[in-house]
Amino acid sequence: MLTQPLGLPPSIDATDDGAALIDDIRRIAEKELTPLAPRIDREGFYPEDVLREVGDAGAFRQHLPTALPDGTGMATTIEAMAVLAEECLSTAFLGWCQNACAYYMEVSDNGFTRQTLLPRVAAGERLGGTALSNPMKAFSGIEPLILRGEPVKGGYRVSGTLPWVSNLGDDHFFGAIFRAGESNRTVMALIDCGWEGLRLSQNVSFMALEGTRTFSVRFRDVFVPEEWVLADPASSVLPRIKPGFILMQTGMGIGLIRASIEIMRRADRTREHVNRFLDDRPEEMAEALSELEEEVRTLAATPLETDGAFLRRVLQARLTTSELSLRAANAAMLHAGARGFVTNAAAQRRLRESYFVAIVTPALKHLRKELSDTA
Repeated sequence: MLTQPLGLPPSIDATDDGAALIDDIRRIAEKELTPLAPRIDREGFYPEDVLREVGDAGAFRQHLPTALPDGTGMATTIEAMAVLAEECLSTAFLGWCQNACAYYMEVSDNGFTRQTLLPRVAAGERLGGTALSNPMKAFSGIEPLILRGEPVKGGYRVSGTLPWVSNLGDDHFFGAIFRAGESNRTVMALIDCGWEGLRLSQNVSFMALEGTRTFSVRFRDVFVPEEWVLADPASSVLPRIKPGFILMQTGMGIGLIRASIEIMRRADRTREHVNRFLDDRPEEMAEALSELEEEVRTLAATPLETDGAFLRRVLQARLTTSELSLRAANAAMLHAGARGFVTNAAAQRRLRESYFVAIVTPALKHLRKELSDTA
């Protein structure tokens, strides 16, 4: 069944030109992001200014169902994330977090958040993330739902600790799902990082994606007002959110694969005579990437589709993105040889980043489980 497109709040411009936007994002990426990528990777620098700049250009509103009336909005969003990922996967992932946060509000029926908060998040004025990793795994039978909310007058009191949530800060938002009391009902809400009782702590270092403001988030009797509830029950909106949530992640992998192919081609300028004996040559990777991009564009035309067969195609496209990212980044490292093994080489960074594409929820093993469960 195809869900009808939802209208945008009047304050969000619905007349953006997708092609012009991609040109703007590429300009920002090449001028501002490329010089920062090593610092983001090695020092954990958070590229806040870049996020706000691409948000102002329109990168975080194209996926909203009527932002581009011709139906190309989701594909434009995915391409914008791919352009960022060509330079830095951390920044592309942060862009996905921001897009997901806006998408939750747009697809929900909550008029308050759609009118007051969504325009600012979609413009990159307020930044935000998504805490749906645990719920996505919980609904797939992988782990229990962590957060619990007790109904109280005017809302809920929520407690629990989420291990890792990205793109957060004192003035950021994020979407979360908690179980209501002792029932099996789940509730989806938008959370403000500044609320009393909510604590962010950064207690680990990652081998990649260090500049993503990824925190452990502890809820200690945090009051969530009713007007911030996006869906009660959460099941009323999740089937509409899930395909877009997953599809937008493909942009990260597509950009990474493009960058890996470019590393291979550069290495071939002087080492083609020996690199030709390697598996996964750039021409093969480019052909596989083209097929993936075509499928993603097709699926992105109807991201609100809730048919089971459509979701399986989305899951498969996301799985292919993970598998191809691993292959392409590994091939790039082998093509680069010793030059790719030094600490500032792009090839070794891309290899580390590729594992994130395969691990971030839904991880490669999660995707295979869902496809098996629905076979």
